[in-house]
Amino acid sequence: MRVHPCVRLLPFAVAAALSAQEGQMDGYLGAPQERVDESYGGGYSMHVAAWPLLAAYPGNRFQTGLFGTWMHANVGDDKEKQKLYSDIEGGLGWWRDTRFATTTPKFIMGGVALDFSMWANGPGAGKGRDWSKPLGKYGVAQLSPFVVWPPDGLNLKQGVRGELFGYGYLPLPLAEAKQTTAGKDVPTGDQCWTLFLDTDNFKGPVAFFTPFFFSEATVEKPQHAGLFLDSRPANPNRALQMETQYVPAVLAKGEGTATQARTASVRFPVGADGRSTLVHRIRSYRTEALWPALREWFDGGAIASGRIDEAQSVLHTFAGKGWSTWRIHDQDVKKEDRGTVVWQSLAESIADDPHTFGYRWNATSISIEAGLAHLPQWWAASADGKVKWSAAPPDVSKHASLVSLSFEEARESDPEPYVTPDDGCWQTPGPVAGPFRSELGDGSVITYSWWRFADQPALQNADMSKEERERMQQRVELLHRHWAKDRSYLPGAAIGALAALDPGVLVTPPKGCEVGYVPIVTRQEKQPARRSR
Repeated sequence: MRVHPCVRLLPFAVAAALSAQEGQMDGYLGAPQERVDESYGGGYSMHVAAWPLLAAYPGNRFQTGLFGTWMHANVGDDKEKQKLYSDIEGGLGWWRDTRFATTTPKFIMGGVALDFSMWANGPGAGKGRDWSKPLGKYGVAQLSPFVVWPPDGLNLKQGVRGELFGYGYLPLPLAEAKQTTAGKDVPTGDQCWTLFLDTDNFKGPVAFFTPFFFSEATVEKPQHAGLFLDSRPANPNRALQMETQYVPAVLAKGEGTATQARTASVRFPVGADGRSTLVHRIRSYRTEALWPALREWFDGGAIASGRIDEAQSVLHTFAGKGWSTWRIHDQDVKKEDRGTVVWQSLAESIADDPHTFGYRWNATSISIEAGLAHLPQWWAASADGKVKWSAAPPDVSKHASLVSLSFEEARESDPEPYVTPDDGCWQTPGPVAGPFRSELGDGSVITYSWWRFADQPALQNADMSKEERERMQQRVELLHRHWAKDRSYLPGAAIGALAALDPGVLVTPPKGCEVGYVPIVTRQEKQPARRSR
């Protein structure tokens, strides 16, 4: 019998005739949308529900996202070019390298360089933890002076239960296109894809992918120059899915009986009407929604408010259809033999309006408690043909061990702190104020300092000359002077309440750093234990 540490079987309950084996539930939930015209290649925004998917955090094998999307560069109908994987994905969820996890999701930016050679999750966060091999950790530059980004992921306020988290990406003309990259005769574009948020306690731009993050791969592979998001428009016809890679399960089979399984408690947010609102108002934008106004401002014209022009957008339409590939299986079963969950017995995909996707739950299979719809924990496999898993009452007489099984909160060792280097670009010219500390709701504490925007480590590693960084500095100072944190930028939600960021990530610039300076985290570690009096 193999059981993951977060799963506990009471020894006295294991019957001799029973074979119990560790397994998992995984797969995708999809929400198809109608296609839109490809002229809307200037980014997107949407509001997605944030909630605690599992009742107990099961440890670092747990990797799953809530509903999110994948934004690729639009390379047309060329099949060979379409095989070059690079995009902006990320979103709300949990990941295997999360060090300070709770049942509340976090947000990552999730930029992917050519064929996963690098990825960038936020300022100071990328592929791996070895700073001698940055691999994307310099791929995102901090823009906001009001939000500090923990390398473990941007924290939401603990306790979200279905509130809408608004976010999106639009390109800003902060950089200039150039014909050489890292000294080689390959171009880099001028698009700085910038994360905008629409939350209860913060609205506005936070951080952006440097163009070099996407173009760097072409230094060694010049045949791919000009095919990535530094210079190409986005493909507006994106997938919308919820990717679940691991939910703990235990499978059992007695002699002559059908297989049963028990999974950890999986929940979805639900309203008083028994429905779940999960995705609301996906918009795709033309470049004209923001870019021209900023370009004119940066060239000496009128101040741009930053309000994104809804007239230059299209709302994606849901048909009310959805699909599922969720499966329950043990570790050794081949992919083609994994039993599928009969999702349609649990929920019906709905579109209460053409721009809002969710589920209507089957009252005979789903229990609702405290604003959450609880999926069944007990499942029975079909006895004939391809294995299909359906909700079923426990067969106590033959599977007593599953009755006494509990999926417990993972008790993991103290996580190692994230620590940035203390030399090179981190010291020259170095920060101008700090260090400061802030405690977060996930049990960690961050240490951060203030850098002059153009001197932050990400921009020193963005293949930019000092003159290029100074031009970017001047543009960002305009944004800092005129763009407030409580003004609306993205089009708002028409329904529901907004999720909030963890108060610990909201910061105020120190005196003298109000314009042209940004906070950068240099350490994230577990909060020290408090002494009782």
